[in-house]
Amino acid sequence: MHSPIATLNESVLAPGGLDLDRLQGLVGRLSVGSVDYGDLFFERAEAESWSLEDGEVKDASFHQDTGVGVRAVAGDRQGFAYSSEVSESRIRDAIDAAVRIQKDSGETTTVALQPKVSPCLYQPMNPILEQASQQKIEYLKTLDAAARAADPRISEVQASLTISYREILVAATDGTLAADVRPLVRLSLTVLAQANGRRERGSSGLGGRYDLATLLTPAHIAQLVDQAVAQALVNLEAIDAPAGEFPVVLGSGWPGVLLHEAVGHGLEGDFNRKGSSFYSGKIGTRVAAPGVTVVDDGTLVDRRGSLNVDDEGVQSQRNVLIEDGLLVGYMQDKMNARLMGVPPTGNGRRESYAHLPMPRMTNTFMEAGTAHRDDMIRSVKKGVLAVNFGGGQVDITSGQFVFAASEAYLIEDGQVTAPIKGATLIGHGPKVMQAISMIGADVALDTGIGVCGKNGQSVPVGVGQPSLKIDRLTVGGTA
Repeated sequence: MHSPIATLNESVLAPGGLDLDRLQGLVGRLSVGSVDYGDLFFERAEAESWSLEDGEVKDASFHQDTGVGVRAVAGDRQGFAYSSEVSESRIRDAIDAAVRIQKDSGETTTVALQPKVSPCLYQPMNPILEQASQQKIEYLKTLDAAARAADPRISEVQASLTISYREILVAATDGTLAADVRPLVRLSLTVLAQANGRRERGSSGLGGRYDLATLLTPAHIAQLVDQAVAQALVNLEAIDAPAGEFPVVLGSGWPGVLLHEAVGHGLEGDFNRKGSSFYSGKIGTRVAAPGVTVVDDGTLVDRRGSLNVDDEGVQSQRNVLIEDGLLVGYMQDKMNARLMGVPPTGNGRRESYAHLPMPRMTNTFMEAGTAHRDDMIRSVKKGVLAVNFGGGQVDITSGQFVFAASEAYLIEDGQVTAPIKGATLIGHGPKVMQAISMIGADVALDTGIGVCGKNGQSVPVGVGQPSLKIDRLTVGGTA
């Protein structure tokens, strides 16, 4: 099996007329004058998607792209250029554009690149090539038929499969030479249930950094259909959500998206270096209830947010952000880490070679406690159980968030009663973290569907948490 660096050399560098000596020379051109740091980011990417609606192929696409991004960093300023043509002349032109950020000129230096041995958190294969197109379509048709057969109230079904394969190589003025080969697959199902003049949707999804054979199984058809259909049918019976301040019990797994948005983004290094996050300057202080430990971990095998190395060539690692309620660290890329005087944490990420890297989450979750969700529910006189979420918004500076619950229930006298619709959870992330009174033992990550947006860039991520009881949270409703 080839190493990622050998794979990239064969698929990207060699066709462009590059070898290690030429690569070192190009990196040396970045190390000039007042440039503190620079890097070349090579990428070859393929993506394929299939979408069925009502049993018929609605959309199909295939995309392939190759290119290189060139960055020069001077202080907190970044010069950046990119090219979709990987050749020595184009890279030289991009370097000349990027280094114009420097304040003064100077001689270039020689950079000796040191290849890094990457971990192997997922297999370096291209899942697009595993199966013929017809096999993928037939699987989606089987998924569609199973969803329709699950209940006569299911009137519409949408099923989709997305597959991507990326090869990346980073060569930098600090001697970094690192590469990664990244497979990614995702399967999604949405159903519409209709009865008595009401129409409600349910959805489910699965994915990760593994092969198609692992994803496209009969067991996963049953799992997706059960989840999506159950959610849609529950929502058909839902009553209007109450409005007010209530205790809220959150389910495990995907509800960690609230933690990701309301807390995680505020712990990214760029916001904290600039002082624009609520958490800026608060290392060592209490920011959450005792027992709350929040981790960002890019080393989890096969997970959607995992990386062997980040997009700056730094090996992924497990970063504890909040420990027993105390803020202990931020997520860092190389530039913000250097300016803050701390090591990078393997969180430098970018959407593609045409984008600058910045600090981003990988798999972010809260660690387990010891409580049981049934005990949380029994402790609530009147409140809400939220087990699934749709979209949401957060203000990084203030910490305020708004999230829509896609599946939620009333809790009355310690019992789960009616499903509710139209519930939104409104709060202040740090205050909510302080209001956590019970932490479940049932920690889980999401099923592999997360996508995170920041500054116009999207990257795959994982979220998770155990069940939680929050003593006070504003619920926006219509009842």
